[in-house]
Amino acid sequence: MEALGINLGLLIVQIIAFFIVFLTLNAWVYQPMLNMMETRKQKIAQGLEDARVAAEARADAEKQASKIIADAQAEASRIVREATDRAAAAGKDVKAAAEAEAAKARDTAMAEAEVERNRILGDLRGQVAALAVAAANKLVGEALDEKKQHALLDEFFSGVKSGKVVVLDDANFRGDSAEVTSALPLSKDEEAAVKKDILSKVGAQAVSFRVDPSILGGLVIKVGDRVLDGSVAGKLEGLRQSLK
Repeated sequence: MEALGINLGLLIVQIIAFFIVFLTLNAWVYQPMLNMMETRKQKIAQGLEDARVAAEARADAEKQASKIIADAQAEASRIVREATDRAAAAGKDVKAAAEAEAAKARDTAMAEAEVERNRILGDLRGQVAALAVAAANKLVGEALDEKKQHALLDEFFSGVKSGKVVVLDDANFRGDSAEVTSALPLSKDEEAAVKKDILSKVGAQAVSFRVDPSILGGLVIKVGDRVLDGSVAGKLEGLRQSLK
């Protein structure tokens, strides 16, 4: 070794010093640095994992939020639709109730007006009879049989002679119901006579009465689709047609 210019003792000391420096560096510098780098690597990996988890959580949250918003919008639309339907139904009910009430009031008013009109016409019948009797007495110049004149006037207005309905004399059909129209309201006795005659001749089970001053006098009897016109207005119209 000396021939090569190498000092063996110094070489051994240098080798030992190198190992001591290597071990010292490894124990105090290199290994802590490796540990620090590994820790940093783990932290970076954990941070990336946390970021991935956070991203997934955010995506899930956004998805849940979108679902919640969609469900809320659907529920709001349903509530609005149901409220609209209820309001429309309530409006229809209110309108129907108002129309029914108006119709009821109108029918009541019409019925009351009909009763009042018939009452007035009933009073008018007596006045017309009195005026007719007075006019007849004046024209003749003497007092006539007032009772007979009233009987003639009653026959004129009621279409009933000797307890029989004149217009039914030639009736040869039958029906379940009849409607009787007179120019002025019939008395109770006249209604009873008319009803009895109709029941016996046409077999009607129900008879109703109405007043129409335009027929002037006599009766118009409707049985089913058949009409028996014994009114004064009908006779005048027949006369007018025959004179053409």
